[in-house]
Amino acid sequence: MSSCRKVLLTLTLMAVAGLAGAQGSAKYPGVGRDATPKEVAAWDIDVRPDFKGLPAGSGTVAKGQDVWEAKCAQCHGIFGESNEVFNPLIGGTSADDIKTGRVAKLKDPEGGRTTFMKVATLSTVWDYINRAMPWTAPKSLTTDEVYSVTAFLLNLAGVVPDNFTLSNKNMGEVQARMPNRNGMQTRHDMWPGNEFGGTKKPDTANVACMKNCSTEPTVASFLPDFARDAHGNLLEQNRTVGPQRGADTSKPEGRAGIPGAATAAPMVVAPATTDAKTTGAKPDAAATDGKAALALANKNGCMVCHGLGNKIVGPAFTDIAKKYPGKADYLAGKIKSGGSGLWGPIPMPPQTLSDADARTIAAWLASGAAK
Repeated sequence: MSSCRKVLLTLTLMAVAGLAGAQGSAKYPGVGRDATPKEVAAWDIDVRPDFKGLPAGSGTVAKGQDVWEAKCAQCHGIFGESNEVFNPLIGGTSADDIKTGRVAKLKDPEGGRTTFMKVATLSTVWDYINRAMPWTAPKSLTTDEVYSVTAFLLNLAGVVPDNFTLSNKNMGEVQARMPNRNGMQTRHDMWPGNEFGGTKKPDTANVACMKNCSTEPTVASFLPDFARDAHGNLLEQNRTVGPQRGADTSKPEGRAGIPGAATAAPMVVAPATTDAKTTGAKPDAAATDGKAALALANKNGCMVCHGLGNKIVGPAFTDIAKKYPGKADYLAGKIKSGGSGLWGPIPMPPQTLSDADARTIAAWLASGAAK
């Protein structure tokens, strides 16, 4: 009798579990499925400030230097100080900052800012390198290589000695030596709860001016038209990502209300004259027009690294045109395949634009890269 009850109880529990599972999967019938544990593990790679999620591993400063020089220095400089491609990582910290946990130079309004001056948590550095570096091949570093590169950066910042080995077991000890570990402000009302001791007060205390308010300043000076493009057209130099957009300095600035000031015509970007899905078609005469080619270059992200007449990360379009006149087929192949070494050590990854777009841009470059 006892065994019979057990069997019936087991069958009942299985039926209830099956019903619950059926109800759960019926929440969105016919839409997707639950992720498998393996799929979740592939995405669940974040590392928290308390180092939860940090994988087991280790790396030395010496190994980090080897990885750095092979995969990182081309963008960040040998000592992490370069400001040519990205903001400098190293510099501006001192031994006193390591003792206090606050970077004194951050109070200098005229000083520059580096990553190790600002970052408060070592987990942020490790996590970013792990998920986003190197720029041309994110997530390609092994766990031990990430530890090694992080150790090398810490050594450059004076946080750890030359013979140091960084691992998941001593990250907390190193965190206690981060130059700006005490520089993060949490006692404000921007956090949702009280876990950080929030004051439940606004993070600012501005009061609106109600009387005897100062008048709004009026800017009376401006850059002369002849000097606006002294350093090239700023619109073509700014990256296409992020909130900043450069002014079109190839034209006079519109200044309403100033007598005699010229008004710039709105910039019109010509639409692409070729079908992005078409392959095998030769670019027509309109396709080699500067506006159409530049529209394709903007659309496909080429202007992130190349300026029309100035070097950004890669060479200027005009320099490419001078080096490869009439070689449209060669240039189209290089756009699709990528490469490095011809214009410096920074590689250009293979581009995913259509063959038609690549030929159109290449034909424009081969014909002189005229606007």
